[in-house]
Amino acid sequence: MAMAKKSARQAALKRLKVTLVRSPIGFNRTQGATVQGMGLRRIRHTVELPDTPETRGMLLKVRHLVTVTE
Repeated sequence: MAMAKKSARQAALKRLKVTLVRSPIGFNRTQGATVQGMGLRRIRHTVELPDTPETRGMLLKVRHLVTVTE
């Protein structure tokens, strides 16, 4: 139980800055939905997301459309 709280706290501290650099138009619809699910609205829009395995999976799916900084 204590380990789960500790890892959740560490994940909450680590954040990733994600910027949309290419439009999802012309790509697979699921990639557009992933971009929208991350909260990105327009090109050069930046959001901060927690560094979790779920977020990393989303980033892997749209890695050609975004840039990521830690």
